[in-house]
Amino acid sequence: MLASVARSGSWILLTGASTFRSALKEQVICRNLPDFSRKSLVWTRTRAYCSMADSGSASNGQAAGTDAPKPKTEKQLKKEAQKNAKMAKYNEKMAKMQEGGADNKKQKEKKKGSGKQVITYDIPTPPGEKKDVSGPMPAAYSPTYVEAAWYPWWEKQGFFKPEYGRKSVSEPNPKGVFMLCLPPPNVTGSLHMGHALTNAIEDSVTRWHRMKGKTVLWNPGCDHAGIATQVVVEKKLMREKGISRHQLGREAFVKEVWKWKNEKGDRIYHQLRRCGNSLDWGRACFTMDDKLSNAVKECFVLLHEEGTIYRSNRLVNWSTRLKSAISDIEVDKIELPGRTMLSVPGYDQKIEFGVLVSFAYRVEDSDEEIVVATTRVETMLGDTAVAVHPADKRYEHMVGKYCLHPFCDRKLPIIADEFVEMSFGTGAVKITPAHDHNDYECGKRHSLPFVEMINDEGNITDVCPQFKGMKRFHARTTVLDALKEKGLYRETKEHAMVVPICSRSKDIVEPLIKPQWYVRCTEMAEKAVEAVRSETLRLIPKIHERTWYSWLENCRDWCISRQLWWGHRIPAYFVNFTDPSVPKGDPKEGEYWVSGRTEAEALENAAKRFNVPKEKIVLEQDEDVLDTWFSSALFPFSIFGWPQKTEDLDVFYPGSLLETGHDILFFWVARMVFFGQKLVGKLPFPEVYLHAMVRDAHGRKMSKSLGNVIDPLDVVTGISLEDLHKRLTDSNLDPRECERAKAGQKADYPNGIPECGVDAMRFALAAYTAQGRDINLDVNRVVGYRHFCNKIWNALKFSLNGLGEGFVPNPTEQPTGKESVMDRWILSRLSSAVADANKGFEDYEFVLGTTAIYNFWLYELCDVYLEHIKPIIYGSNEEAKAVSRNTLYTCLDNGLRLLSPFMPFLTEELFQRLPRRTPDSPPSICVTAYPEKLDLGDEVLDGKMKLVQEVVRTVRSMKQDYLPPKARPEVFVVCQTEETAVILESFRDSVTTLSQCSKVHLLKQDEAPPGGCTMATVGHSCEVHLLVKGLIDVAKESARLEDMVTKITTQLEKLAEVTSREGYIEKVPVEVRDANKEKVRTLEAEKDNLQRALQGLKSLGTD
Repeated sequence: MLASVARSGSWILLTGASTFRSALKEQVICRNLPDFSRKSLVWTRTRAYCSMADSGSASNGQAAGTDAPKPKTEKQLKKEAQKNAKMAKYNEKMAKMQEGGADNKKQKEKKKGSGKQVITYDIPTPPGEKKDVSGPMPAAYSPTYVEAAWYPWWEKQGFFKPEYGRKSVSEPNPKGVFMLCLPPPNVTGSLHMGHALTNAIEDSVTRWHRMKGKTVLWNPGCDHAGIATQVVVEKKLMREKGISRHQLGREAFVKEVWKWKNEKGDRIYHQLRRCGNSLDWGRACFTMDDKLSNAVKECFVLLHEEGTIYRSNRLVNWSTRLKSAISDIEVDKIELPGRTMLSVPGYDQKIEFGVLVSFAYRVEDSDEEIVVATTRVETMLGDTAVAVHPADKRYEHMVGKYCLHPFCDRKLPIIADEFVEMSFGTGAVKITPAHDHNDYECGKRHSLPFVEMINDEGNITDVCPQFKGMKRFHARTTVLDALKEKGLYRETKEHAMVVPICSRSKDIVEPLIKPQWYVRCTEMAEKAVEAVRSETLRLIPKIHERTWYSWLENCRDWCISRQLWWGHRIPAYFVNFTDPSVPKGDPKEGEYWVSGRTEAEALENAAKRFNVPKEKIVLEQDEDVLDTWFSSALFPFSIFGWPQKTEDLDVFYPGSLLETGHDILFFWVARMVFFGQKLVGKLPFPEVYLHAMVRDAHGRKMSKSLGNVIDPLDVVTGISLEDLHKRLTDSNLDPRECERAKAGQKADYPNGIPECGVDAMRFALAAYTAQGRDINLDVNRVVGYRHFCNKIWNALKFSLNGLGEGFVPNPTEQPTGKESVMDRWILSRLSSAVADANKGFEDYEFVLGTTAIYNFWLYELCDVYLEHIKPIIYGSNEEAKAVSRNTLYTCLDNGLRLLSPFMPFLTEELFQRLPRRTPDSPPSICVTAYPEKLDLGDEVLDGKMKLVQEVVRTVRSMKQDYLPPKARPEVFVVCQTEETAVILESFRDSVTTLSQCSKVHLLKQDEAPPGGCTMATVGHSCEVHLLVKGLIDVAKESARLEDMVTKITTQLEKLAEVTSREGYIEKVPVEVRDANKEKVRTLEAEKDNLQRALQGLKSLGTD
């Protein structure tokens, strides 16, 4: 009879239990578990005599090779009738439960869209009250159940406040102070995987320091996000009231923004709480709060008065949609391989990019012409020169002459400049100083006129009357046509280029000359470089030091003006005079500008500077606001009330650590270092840990158009594929991109995303930090850690039952001296895990800690020690039972505390169910001491146990190769050395228990095992012989194995034929190619194991 196969995720579910007598090992590559333990994940599972769905085998109980099912016996029919009756009774019971409900149950199971049952916590618990854990543990781990009620209790108890357990933060603490700022998320934002990674790392580190007994503050805050917030509210006004901000007016618009912020702005705070982050919410701050706004004014005034902040009229990144300058980080640089049509806001038709247009300028008083090329032909309206290389012989005679502009009365000098590449194009370059960064510098070097031909709205100015008022990209085609009419057009060809796009408005960024405020950065940058070189400031990992030096050793001054209404209005005032005898100033220059914390102070400053009575001065405040990064750069000390001398500033500045993404190393990290040293005289932190960027499982950047953007809360709670699709449909994606994104979602999440819970997600993200600069996030790996949570849950369920209801642990965790060799071994492994976990936190090598904790719980405590003590716990030796119980308790207590920083909810839930060593123990695991060095390590014992584990693994593998699951065969181990024999003798009972054999015989090198055994070697130490004679039909099993080898070989040949076809790499999607590679690896591994098993069977036939 064949077993039917049902697939669920990457697991294979088998039915048809009667066929297990002819079981065969099937190799399962478990994608659900961590990469770092992949070598341990080639698991073997016994399965019924069956084939894969595409192998042509029969199913549904029909024997292979037969035409009809065999008639059932009377006994089989009777059994089937009983089964059907039970099922009918069960269905009737379920129907009644659905009708009447189950209101009186404390734990009820609810159906979700996936069909899986979710256990919920339904005991009435007022917010902030402690969760009731007096009842029995649910049958299985449920994130929904476990994560309920704990966070409000933690918060109400004040565990996250630095004042917890002490009179004030100033109270001396010999264990030290730890302070960390949360990188302030945008007030408009919602949690994404980058935030989730940041939070997982920062909260784990914070919890670890808190459990180490330090005075700990993790300070939350939120950024006002000038551009993003203004855009959101502008769209809301237009959608709901049909008005623009200009129609509303500045003051009323700012009120609307505050109203929106107060209604919607704390969404991300709720999400941070949902993920268990232990922030001190009482100190939460917003960059537009009065406290932080005062710091911004103070900084600007101080730096302006000393000349570090100055005003200048120069080139900036300009968004014509936002009508504002934007920072470099807000510019997305899109690489185009050649001719590409792009959608541009404000245009009905797509615009052509990625082409190089060549045209000629005629040389004055000559028949000659000079051909130039450009990717932005419309900018020729602002050309003021043509440049050639001084060593270029082709143009040597032209230098000093003039070209004639074809559309206006303007002469363009032909100049020589070394920045020109002679080998590019014709070797001649058009110069548009007012609209190109390279040309701007060239224009300054040669004192060229700066002709502005594009205005703030992106329209053509009056420099050439025939094009006046045209949109810039409409002018592109019109200028081209006009050049053709004049016979000046030469050619158009494809050309790779980079297009700058505003990340906020999706508009094409235009370089424009604008009067703006700047910060001189050279001196501050030099000090920041020296801080890293001298290791006063550590960048972790060190690979980021090169980027730090590259940016700061070539640091340009920082443009801090933004043409917005939402943000910190620049506290600078232009000085006008009512006295006509006083010369008037130019607003574009900085001479007639003063600053002040208040307008009254600015007026006082103006009167002193110009020696004019205040009554004759009229001040006009700058309309612009400061770059959002300006206030963010003050964050490490502005949150503590600087420039006021406060208790928090004294205790918590400088902070202990900054943790953030490496993509804002310059935009935020460097600027905090600038202002910290400049204004407070101290670095804001001694260490910066820069985490990797999160990509999808295929290494692609997360993008809505690819459908690979993951909402962390969808990983936490689970989401169906249908709902993932709905998110795309409700977004602003182009319909074609939406369909592409849906296909990507279907490929990556065919069954949606299962509920993983907060703890599994946090642990997975921390474990991913080993990958370096980029994290290729596979949700299946998070699912694997959800199974890990379930393993821990079940281990505690068994352990609490084994400890017994009245168990009271020993007052200390020190061994009594009566521990068995296995007790001493598990304590040694615990000691090693404690050392690695602490070192991982100390060195920011989080994967060292997660790996040590994972291996201890899964492979050492659960797989070995718990299995070993089962006979003891349920045996009659009370002394051995007491020793094992205390050893087990020590492992559970320390194991949960080790895990707590990464998995706060699960560990709290289980910790509260454990008995305490002393009655005055802390109330929560999050304020209980983190395990310190245990001094219980025993390297010699660990080495011996490795041999034991190898023998056990070998026996289990051989059993799964040849025997049904419940078989308990005898094992004969031939020891090659006396040392091996002594080791295995001391662990003989453990080997018997763990390998689930009836008896283990230890033989000397010259002793032979009985006939009818299969054999495998364990290195050079010993041979393991498994007695299988009489338990299997050798000939029948051999024929079956050969048949399956043949079928797998056929499948491999088909895959080889498919993957070797012409165009396979170019035409087949990467996710399909990856799936095929995985199939090949799985099938090859299965084939190898089948052949090994077949060889063993054949050797039995010769006995």
